Amino acid sequence: MNEKMLEIMKNQKGFIAALDQSGGSSSKTLAAYGINENEYSSQEEMFDLIHEMRKRVFTSDSFTNEHIIGAILFEKTMLSKIGDEYTADYLWNKKGILSFLKVDKGLAEENNGVKLMKEIPNLEEELQEANEHNVFGTKMRSVIYKANREGIKAIVKQQFEFAKIICDHGLVPIIEPEVDINSTEKELCEDILKEEIINELNNWDSNRKIMFKFTIPSKENLYLDLYNFDCVVRIVALSGGYDSDTAVEKLAKNNKMIASFSRALLQDLNVNQSQEEFDEVLKNVIVKIYEASIT
Repeated sequence: MNEKMLEIMKNQKGFIAALDQSGGSSSKTLAAYGINENEYSSQEEMFDLIHEMRKRVFTSDSFTNEHIIGAILFEKTMLSKIGDEYTADYLWNKKGILSFLKVDKGLAEENNGVKLMKEIPNLEEELQEANEHNVFGTKMRSVIYKANREGIKAIVKQQFEFAKIICDHGLVPIIEPEVDINSTEKELCEDILKEEIINELNNWDSNRKIMFKFTIPSKENLYLDLYNFDCVVRIVALSGGYDSDTAVEKLAKNNKMIASFSRALLQDLNVNQSQEEFDEVLKNVIVKIYEASIT
């Protein structure tokens, strides 16, 4: 593990930009960016366009380590280049920004009120690639819809099992058990989730450093005391479908929780904006998310 990177992630002010849209969400991301489905004819062309969008964000003068400490990448982005450098190498060498690799392969069918992750067949290979490309950590997402303890326990167990493998490869995993913001039992889901996480942490080796990415909780500062565990590097928040104004307003009420937003970060960007307009819009949203993250 790179100690300099770990120090940045633990202590530097800022937030994590989530730019890890995969095959399932890329077309929606491109549509929001102003590129319709009739403008590309294959998945390969779609991924090329999404990489160009991400590249425009990463290379923008507004995207700096003054406000941003990390970026979450899709595997195809990690293995694509910006100029003559692979994306994570570019972010670290040119911008001083850490990278995380999205390693999950999507969600299984809903069972017991949750969606577990699908199996990750090539995990070892991806972790090796990540280590070769200046990647600091990983991210993997599951989703909770109902306050079903059996389902939530299964999600937490699966996340920690994968986290152990990732830690043993010298990377820092972001464990992301998202609670659906539209769940009628959201607050109860979060209470159960925290209990199950503490059960795992009580038996966890503190030398295996981990992070958490949570839906912004209904109870302010619900997850704050997870920092009492030495293994916890940082706790970050997903926007979960909230628009940027709502997301930053809710985030600002949670101490030591920083943003890891995707939709809320990208929602006002458009392919037809001039570079000057693009940079200005991006800067405005970055500063807004940053300020909520350091409140």
